Amino acid sequence: MEFHVITLFPEMFVALDAGLLGRARNQGRIVLTTHNLRDHGLGNYRQVDDAPYGGGSGMVMRPEPIAAAIDAVAAAHPGLVKILMTPQGAPFTQAAARELAFADGLMLIAGRYEGFDERVRTLADREISIGDYVLSGGELPAMVVIEAVARLVPGVLGNPASLDEESFADAALLEYPQYTRPEEFRGMRVPEVLLSGDHGKIRAWRQSEARRRTARRRPGLGGAPRKA
Repeated sequence: MEFHVITLFPEMFVALDAGLLGRARNQGRIVLTTHNLRDHGLGNYRQVDDAPYGGGSGMVMRPEPIAAAIDAVAAAHPGLVKILMTPQGAPFTQAAARELAFADGLMLIAGRYEGFDERVRTLADREISIGDYVLSGGELPAMVVIEAVARLVPGVLGNPASLDEESFADAALLEYPQYTRPEEFRGMRVPEVLLSGDHGKIRAWRQSEARRRTARRRPGLGGAPRKA
C-alpha cells in the first residue's frame, strides 16, 4: 500500500523509519513518500501562504500551491484517496482506519499556519481530524493515520490475530487487562484465572473485564453499558 504526504516538513516523517512501519517499508509491504509543498510555492520565495481576507491573526495557506501539489501527485500515482488533515474533519476512528486500509493508497495533505484556504476543501475526497485539540500542523495527524492504517495491511503485523484482541477491534469495547511475568509485582498478583490453563474461563474473564473497563473508563463508547 502506498502513502503519499504533501507537507512543508518532510523531514518529520523520518520517525516512521523505526519500528513496525520501518520494517514494513523495508519489506516492501508499504511505501511512504513525502512531497515538499514548497516545491510548488509561488515566485522566487516559493510562497505558500498569505494574509487572510477580512483581517485576523496568522497566515492562511494559499490554494494554488496545494492544488499544484495534489495534481502532480495524483498524475504520477492515480487512484489515491485524497485526505485533508484538518480539525474540521470527521473524527478518525478504528472503523475509518479499516475502511482506508482497503484503498490502493492514500494522499495525506498536511496544513500549517491558520489552516487552508476554504476552496482547498473541494480538492479532497475526505477530511479527517484526530482529535479536539490544537497542533502546529497536520504532520503528526498524518503520521497517526499512516500508523493506524498501515498496521492493518496484510503482512505488516507479525501476528495478525492480535488485531482482533486490541482496544477498538470491537468498536464497543476497550481491551481487557494484560499481564506477564512475574506473577507477583509489588504485592500485586496476576489474576488466578489467567494461570489456570482453562481457556474457556480465561476467555469469559477477558470479555467480562473488557466490558467492565469500558463501562468505567469510556461509558459512551459504542453504546457500552454505563457504570451503575
